Amino acid sequence: MNALRGDALAGRHAVVTGGARGIGLAIARRYLAAGASVALWDLDALALAAALETLAPLGTATSAVVDVREEDQIARAAAQSQERFGGIDILVNNAGVLGPTVTAWEHTPAQWRNVLDVNLTGAWLCCRAVAPAMLARRRGRIVNIASVAGKEGNGFNAAYSASKAGLIALTKSLGKELASSGVLVNCITPSAADTEVFAAVPPEHREQLRTALLSRVPMARFVEVDEVAAMAAWLASDDCSFSTGAVFDISGGRSVY
Repeated sequence: MNALRGDALAGRHAVVTGGARGIGLAIARRYLAAGASVALWDLDALALAAALETLAPLGTATSAVVDVREEDQIARAAAQSQERFGGIDILVNNAGVLGPTVTAWEHTPAQWRNVLDVNLTGAWLCCRAVAPAMLARRRGRIVNIASVAGKEGNGFNAAYSASKAGLIALTKSLGKELASSGVLVNCITPSAADTEVFAAVPPEHREQLRTALLSRVPMARFVEVDEVAAMAAWLASDDCSFSTGAVFDISGGRSVY
């Protein structure tokens, strides 16, 4: 994958959900470097403010406090981008939660629904809000951040694995529906990144989980957020012209399909 030109995304406006930290913030930084303007959508207002401060020297970045489970909040933020930037050219569905690290039968119904609502239904709601306008202009890119867990399933993480498998299937379906429209839809399946997501794991299980995840990766390290961002930048660019509904692995050899 060649490095993008500095103007490869010039004039385009991108929305990155879960953009205040981790992979989402790295993607936003990469898009700004390629000339795009970026709107960060996230639940955490304080983290959004800190993220905007770090991005300000790089280009035009805005933010909106958005719960991707709430259709009205998505619609309001999308309208803001429409008014200020003329529309959304790139949508990155990155917002996600890990959920409980317990057996499948120990998930409570509320925990199960919350993980599916954020990771899968939230992405669908964002696509539902943005895709029609992209279709009308016959141009757009949707990049879904799934997970290797959606391909293989992680023990003691059933809700997360199921939600990411669903996001892969949503990518394939939407990609086929939009295949001749100029709107390309693809997803990325990273293995674990060493981000704040581990903070959600109870301390007594945290190191055990980290060790277990690394043991499955032949390259024996966590993926870097900038590595995921590089792939997301290519998928958003014109260099990606004949791939849609596809799954792009970045798992250090863990999953080679």
